Amino acid sequence: MQIIGLSKVNKIEIIQELAVIVNQAFPGPDGYPTLEIARVEVLESLGEERVSLVAIDEQGKVAGWIGAIETYKGNAYELHPLVVREDQRGKGIGKLLVEALEERVRELGAMTMYLGTDDVDNGTNIYGKDVYPDPLSHAQGLESTNNHPMAFYRKLGYVVVGIFPDANGFGKPDIFMAKRIGQI
Repeated sequence: MQIIGLSKVNKIEIIQELAVIVNQAFPGPDGYPTLEIARVEVLESLGEERVSLVAIDEQGKVAGWIGAIETYKGNAYELHPLVVREDQRGKGIGKLLVEALEERVRELGAMTMYLGTDDVDNGTNIYGKDVYPDPLSHAQGLESTNNHPMAFYRKLGYVVVGIFPDANGFGKPDIFMAKRIGQI
């Protein structure tokens, strides 16, 4: 497995592979329901304020993709997106991609990596609940109940730093997680 910058590969072929993977992984209306919308997302990841890495398998095919968006004058980067090809999941590729991305943005001087991970599919214990008037108490007791990505990120050292109640409709929060990756 080789992890390299997206800008350093045969872009046309890789961009098409990535668009297919993104569309298949997130086909719903909240994701990338068409190949063209997925392709635009891939192309946007090539912007100057972005970091975009791909995992290439032994056959030269894309196994996964991760990106980050510079925010807060480079002190923090938003992890977006992370996707692993369906037949490659469960092999540690996601973990390798996150670690490679953290190293890259650390080299750029970032202190924090953060992300949002929506619960639109009943993946946590707050799905479908009215978390007002005290959303922070719900954030403190947040747990994955149905293999929500939050559990994956927790294993990699990310912590819940807040929730955005009803971000995707009633009872469908966005969950914010972060990790210090830079030196103090």
